[in-house]
Amino acid sequence: MAKIIGKALPNIPWEPRPANCRDVVWRYSQNPIVPRDAIPCSNSIFNSAVVPYKDGFAGVFRCDDKRREMRIHSAHSRDAIHWDIDPEPFNLVNPMAREVGPFVYGYDPRCCEIDGEYVVTWCNGYHGPTIGVATTTDFKTYYQKENAFLPFNRNGVMFPRKINGNYAMLSRPSDNGHTPFGDIYYSESPDLCYWGKHRYVMGTKGGWQSTKIGAGPIPIETDEGWLLFYHGVLTSCNGFVYSFGACLLDIDQPWKVLYRTEPYLLSPQRIYEQVGDVPNVAFPCAALSDAETGRIAIYYGGADTVICMAFCDVNEVVDFVKHNSKV
Repeated sequence: MAKIIGKALPNIPWEPRPANCRDVVWRYSQNPIVPRDAIPCSNSIFNSAVVPYKDGFAGVFRCDDKRREMRIHSAHSRDAIHWDIDPEPFNLVNPMAREVGPFVYGYDPRCCEIDGEYVVTWCNGYHGPTIGVATTTDFKTYYQKENAFLPFNRNGVMFPRKINGNYAMLSRPSDNGHTPFGDIYYSESPDLCYWGKHRYVMGTKGGWQSTKIGAGPIPIETDEGWLLFYHGVLTSCNGFVYSFGACLLDIDQPWKVLYRTEPYLLSPQRIYEQVGDVPNVAFPCAALSDAETGRIAIYYGGADTVICMAFCDVNEVVDFVKHNSKV
């Protein structure tokens, strides 16, 4: 029986698997949980981060506005389903602004708590996409660090604790466009500023993950290894198709892949995943987990337009990964 190593979070969202469903990961019946127009300025809200905060939850949301500028907004919720999103973009304090210039764009944020502060990463515009890093304690003011890497890079995903005494991050080196390639790499930092010890983690496979892959939510620590949900992209005759699967990484050396799903866990098969600004996208960015029950709630973007939610049980999903693996 796989077990989550972490805190009990009995108040995370949960809905039992439907009686007629045989899938390991199943969708929330009330999807999408955040519509594209949840705040007056938004064209779309998707690919966002969610974390436990005080007696509720906080979010760092991607909100593309009606100019089609990519912005990041803070959000709060009592139940992690119904969200109060700040109508103004996040307050980012950048001490390097004179050297690196003002904020240009930001999208697809992730967030986790490490040693009492929340570390936020996102795809940050700096002469192309790279990984922005900031910390916050109140989700009101965010203090920007140096960009983690040179352009071009996307999908910067922190581990929720230090590894070998260092901060650790997964990322996906890319290019300046709609990248037709992409593998996952691992890096460490002593201070969230200088990143090194780069290690290759894994690359593309066949089928649903044949074009590119990228890390999804913050990895979940289990007694079987780090459980990482990740997206994979297939190039069809009608364009990219984004699905997601999962893998197990070694606890002490997370660049070592122990198991990896050959079939996907969820692919865009509902109308809110197939129809939107970018059709056929299910893009996981956050997950909440309860160590006592093994329940996991996954947050994913649907068609680059809305936020959706799905559920799974850690023992079931780990068992599925191990018995349907091709590393």
